[in-house]
Amino acid sequence: MSVADETGGRAERIRAKAEEMRETAERTADPQERQRLRDKARRLQERSDQVTTKGDHGTNAL
Repeated sequence: MSVADETGGRAERIRAKAEEMRETAERTADPQERQRLRDKARRLQERSDQVTTKGDHGTNAL
C-alpha cells in the first residue's frame, strides 16, 4: 500500500467519524451537548483536511 493510499484511508476514516458526530448532534436534545458534538465534528473535519493536504503535498519531503 502506498503512502497516498494510507493517507487517503486515514482521512476517510476521520471524515466518517466527523459525519457520525454531526448525525449524533442532530439527534441530541440537549443544546450544549449538540454544540459540543458539532464542534468536535468540525475539528475532525479540519484534521481530515490536514491529513489529505499532507498526503497530497507532504510526500515530496520523504
